[in-house]
Amino acid sequence: MDSIRITELNLEEEHICCAISDNKDPQIVSKKAWMRERFAEGLTFVKSTQRGKCFIEYIPAEYAWVPVLAENYMFINCFWVSGAMKGHGYSTDLLNICIQDSRKRGKRGLCVISSKRKRAFLSDPKYLEHVGFRIADTAAPDFVLYYLTFEPDSLDSQDSNVPRFLPHAKHPHMDTSGYVMLYTSQCPFTAKYVPLQQRVAAEQGVLCTAIHLQSRQEARCAPVAVTTFALFYNGTYVTNEILSEKKFAAMIERNGT
Repeated sequence: MDSIRITELNLEEEHICCAISDNKDPQIVSKKAWMRERFAEGLTFVKSTQRGKCFIEYIPAEYAWVPVLAENYMFINCFWVSGAMKGHGYSTDLLNICIQDSRKRGKRGLCVISSKRKRAFLSDPKYLEHVGFRIADTAAPDFVLYYLTFEPDSLDSQDSNVPRFLPHAKHPHMDTSGYVMLYTSQCPFTAKYVPLQQRVAAEQGVLCTAIHLQSRQEARCAPVAVTTFALFYNGTYVTNEILSEKKFAAMIERNGT
């Protein structure tokens, strides 16, 4: 696979695979602004030169916007190969790029958040296990922190070096009423769909609060494992899926106003 790495030098001219549009789109503006501030921290975004959803984004775990403790690991923010890009070995190519880069940086291994079953916006757990990732930790309701170590002797999940969720994220809950959306600008879709969900809630006359996590510290303190987007209802965690207007309206109808 021919690939290209997005850097500060080519950020404006290159498209972001998950949201292919022009630089005036609010999704692109939000995502690229977020990326621009992360490059100095070691953020890396590698994509196929072909136009499509085929990329991997990763960052040293100490700079990851998640409630995870993973000393000297590389954290995979997003790893997505879909549509016509699937079935060509591109996932392996991208993962190998990440592994080689992480080894060069002296990292102990990789870690990534997934789930016990395949969920939208999370890497496929079956694929991760197939390529050698192991379970490091879990968090309710079914989040799984996977890790791939470069140190074969460190495979014991009780090893203090194995990545962990921070305790406050293990059992997601908020002391709030109505709908609450926690989100960051890491995923471009939040810039489009959070306002749309707020509009749907207003039209239905239900309470809906959006909390934009704007720093790594805020994200690490979040009461849930996944911080790109997390929806709560009356304090109970509901989903990490960034819902369309139609899906959110249907959820409101099911729960009642």
